[in-house]
Amino acid sequence: MKKTGLAGALCALAAALGIGSAHSQILIGQTVGITGSAAATVAESMQGAALYIDHVNAKGGVGGQKVEVVSLDDRFDPKLTLQNTKTLIEEKGVIGLFMTRGTPHTQGIMPLLEQHGVPLVGPSTGAMVLHQPVPKYIFNVRAPYQREVEKAITHLNTLGIKRIGVVHVDDTFGADGLAGAQSGFKANQLDALFIEKFDRAKPDYSAIAPRVAQKQPQAVVFIGTGAAVVDGIKALRAAGVNGQIVTLSNNASGGFVKLLGDQARGVVVTQVFPSERSLNYPVVKEAMQLARARNMTDLTPAMVEGFVSAKVLVEGLKRAGPKPDRAKLHAGLESIKKWDLGGVELSYSPADHSGLEFADLSIIGSDGRFKR
Repeated sequence: MKKTGLAGALCALAAALGIGSAHSQILIGQTVGITGSAAATVAESMQGAALYIDHVNAKGGVGGQKVEVVSLDDRFDPKLTLQNTKTLIEEKGVIGLFMTRGTPHTQGIMPLLEQHGVPLVGPSTGAMVLHQPVPKYIFNVRAPYQREVEKAITHLNTLGIKRIGVVHVDDTFGADGLAGAQSGFKANQLDALFIEKFDRAKPDYSAIAPRVAQKQPQAVVFIGTGAAVVDGIKALRAAGVNGQIVTLSNNASGGFVKLLGDQARGVVVTQVFPSERSLNYPVVKEAMQLARARNMTDLTPAMVEGFVSAKVLVEGLKRAGPKPDRAKLHAGLESIKKWDLGGVELSYSPADHSGLEFADLSIIGSDGRFKR
């Protein structure tokens, strides 16, 4: 069946990253929601990763071997994530996994990583369960969600905004973000105005939105993913909620802004990477130059995340030495100490797989761009 629209574009991008090639020399696996509620942001993060990996391959790859990322669509369904991971590890023989998306999705594959000794680089989730206790085979790049939420609540409090509520998805991601919110409230001597949760598979705001409106919040921290958050924000606004909306970095994409449409302006989105327009960071300048060489005029935060995560993956492969395998890649990643990616520094050790500590806030402007 011929695919059209966004799904077709994403499948074409997945093919560009190496699906179906019989000639790769270093196989890396990825299971991610190429379609589904997170597809818009996934597309941009994959584009960012492809910018760097294609650049490396054009120069001869790593140690003369080209890197192929075999990407399978899990439709943002944790069950499919698990199935795809088994396929990638047991059938495709990948030596590492790259940039999964979703907290329950990534949690669900941890036993497989342990069983087969397969490192996962740059999961696109900031869940604390992937940081503490330190999972041996997960190498985070982005900062934890809890740090993002704490920073957002502290910022709101400094602006005199005290009546803050939380709406979160009812899964491990939502619970993790809620824990960060509760820590932020405690640190600022505040109490949550309300806490509401919605079903991940079938979000329904028909009862939540009126309850939130009755509370007249000055701000709502919305913890969820992609289309579910878009629908929730629109429902809150339709119910008469006029307060500040804050969501997390997993929604930091141009696709998210487009889905919000005329409701996008003024929404605060936390960030865990430098601004996509900040030339003060060499890594952003590098990504921008490679993007322009492909006639891509703008970067997005999600593209920066993909680009930076790809740099970490390639660095691990370089340090793995000739003929890298799963164990060598793991050792190569753990050997990274105070490595400057281009204005941001990253270190790993057996006792620390947390990656970067960068956290910031942005607001969506009238032009649909993230402003810091």
